[in-house]
Amino acid sequence: MSHPAARVLGLLELLQSQHRLTGAELSARLGVDERTVRRYARTLEELGIPVTAARGRYGGYRLLPGYKLPPLMLTDDEAVAVVLGLVAAEQLGLGTEAPATAVALGKISRVLPEALADRLSAVRQTLGFTARRRTETVGPAASVLLTLGAATRSRRRVSLTYRSWRGEDSRRDLDPYGLVFHAGRWYVTGHDHRRDEIRTFRLDRIAAVEPSTDPTGGTSADGGAGQFTVPEGFDPVGHVARSLAGVPYTWSVEVLLETDLTEARRRIPPSVAELTEAPDGVLVRARAENLDGMAQLLAGLGWPFTILRPDELRTALAEHATRLAALAARHPDT
Repeated sequence: MSHPAARVLGLLELLQSQHRLTGAELSARLGVDERTVRRYARTLEELGIPVTAARGRYGGYRLLPGYKLPPLMLTDDEAVAVVLGLVAAEQLGLGTEAPATAVALGKISRVLPEALADRLSAVRQTLGFTARRRTETVGPAASVLLTLGAATRSRRRVSLTYRSWRGEDSRRDLDPYGLVFHAGRWYVTGHDHRRDEIRTFRLDRIAAVEPSTDPTGGTSADGGAGQFTVPEGFDPVGHVARSLAGVPYTWSVEVLLETDLTEARRRIPPSVAELTEAPDGVLVRARAENLDGMAQLLAGLGWPFTILRPDELRTALAEHATRLAALAARHPDT
């Protein structure tokens, strides 16, 4: 339990499971000194949880007799959803640096009805995954993830301490446009004021993050200092996927598809193209290293479309159609 909030909750759990514990016992179990234990007890009191402390030979900390936290009430379907979500998160590496998944699963299992807990245990023990288990990656600190999430939603600039792959520390002022989980790692993408460009940062390399105090920061429409506006149409998922691929894109492509946005999103991943609803269909914007792959993608969608640019894509599509016609004309040897 590396985060203070986790240790405060750990103190609460210990007091719930034990009638009384001394400051020394709590200090040893939580890995902090007794002064910190007293501070955590005061935090619980401020949250309305009655923790009493007594001095002397029979003294110690305990919850007020008769006090119980409200029980966790889940239907069978809700319990299945929560447990499977935790199992999937552990498999995918979708977690933070603290090994909290197994602890959370244990807590939930203890409060479920015995029959349901047993059946869920059977599912967990027999469940297989086709995706490789993500065990080699280290998740971000929970405080980093939560702070960036709040800043992204409120569109407020943050200052972060970042360690590069070379091990060099730097201080960055960032307008976070979006959080993205990609290939087992967490990323944040946004405008980096040190480089004056949109950059992508790994969350597990962020040592600290806090709201920016720069009085010259960006200003939103309501005049809030340190706030910013996300560029219209910016796609964090697509940007992160493309930036990590490191492909030297040569062509800028725009195509109008005669379909609706919902159907287009089902067929075209956000890492491939940016999709925008248009009066006559869906506008597709993409960058490509070569046009052959884009021609194949368009031909395989099955929808009418109009190429807006570049003209070279028309040539690539015509050549692809010629190849398909030649293949359609082939017959098995007799």
